[in-house]
Amino acid sequence: MRPRAWLMLLLTLAAGAPLLADEPLHLTLGDPDRRDREAPLVLDAVTDTHDGTLLTPAELPARLADVRLLFVGESHTAIEFHRVQQRVIEELYRAGRHVMIGLEMYPYTEQSYLDRWIAGYYTEDGFVELSNWYEAWSYQWGYYRDIFVAARDHGIPMFAVNSPREVVSAVRKKGFAGLTEEEAAHIPADIDTDSAEYMTLFKSYFDEDDPIHTQMDETMWKSMLDAQCTWDATMGFNSVRALREHGDEKSIMVVLIGSGHVAYGLGIERQAKKWFDGKMATVVPVVVRDEDDEPVEKVQASYADFVWGVAPEENSLYPTLGLSTSEGDDGVHRKVIYVSEDSVAEVAGFAIGDVLVAMDGVDLDSRSRLSRLVAGKSWGDDAVFTVRRGEETLTIRAFFRRTLDEDDEDDDATGDAEAGEGGGR
Repeated sequence: MRPRAWLMLLLTLAAGAPLLADEPLHLTLGDPDRRDREAPLVLDAVTDTHDGTLLTPAELPARLADVRLLFVGESHTAIEFHRVQQRVIEELYRAGRHVMIGLEMYPYTEQSYLDRWIAGYYTEDGFVELSNWYEAWSYQWGYYRDIFVAARDHGIPMFAVNSPREVVSAVRKKGFAGLTEEEAAHIPADIDTDSAEYMTLFKSYFDEDDPIHTQMDETMWKSMLDAQCTWDATMGFNSVRALREHGDEKSIMVVLIGSGHVAYGLGIERQAKKWFDGKMATVVPVVVRDEDDEPVEKVQASYADFVWGVAPEENSLYPTLGLSTSEGDDGVHRKVIYVSEDSVAEVAGFAIGDVLVAMDGVDLDSRSRLSRLVAGKSWGDDAVFTVRRGEETLTIRAFFRRTLDEDDEDDDATGDAEAGEGGGR
């Protein structure tokens, strides 16, 4: 599969960043009792899609009284989504539930860092550095900071539930049969990759005339589905295991995860049913205006158990370069494989194939180094890059400046090719 097509598809779906305005919100998929009707979407209200009732955040815990596993969707670079996640956690905590937090951001192998964070052993900067935040996830720490600080201050345990990124990449490249014994040990033995509805959802994120659609044959689509299902199943399995091993009868595991893993119950929820027969539910924030600034007043009732209307964000809170990279030929520096339209990178003059050697005089010897340096920038700052383009070495100065018509959802479709998700630059 061509890296660009693979990257764009997986990043968009996992991050919950639809490239079309409305179609993914209005599909006859999921729960048969709700798939043929719509539910209202209201700014700053929570809609119970089972009956259309509008709730305040404080009323939500009562509706979740018998729920043990809750999946709360996000768009990784949308602060409004993260504020919803934090509010859900706070209201459940106030209601007396024993809250546990599952995190897509970390592979389960890194659990010890989360345990030490909650125990108060790290400063904030120490945690970000020692837990390799920008290697594990690479999205700006600031989007998640308040959730992590609140969890530490309240003693709410956090659990890493993802798979090591290289395992998901191996599934995409080699298929399940080609995995080594060590690779296979990191994922559940039982992963359901056969879902026509899930494939329908995938394809709905892209217009049929989109170049990505025309580049993909059915084998490519299937490899993408296999990788996505690997994420879903691994995160579902690890969430259930953490709940059983560390929870009690009042516990609720709240999993923070990209909306593409949650929509219509076709991702992580479908997989988790193999190991958990308790009550599950989903909460997904939905922006109340579409890309054309038209109001979104309804969504398919089966899209999630609860939809929370959030305001559109004209610009992302933190700047990104707007490019994606893979490992360069030298095995050290990053090679540009995609440049987002109208992004900081495009305006600065980056091109596909450029090798990023240094930023502000710092050697870019890893993807995490690049992510960390970009995370230190604010809107209005600049950065000077040393770039190798063919036989030439160039200096490119990038200005982190917003544009009035910037499409912030595109920020979620930038990242690292080997990762398959994350790494917005």
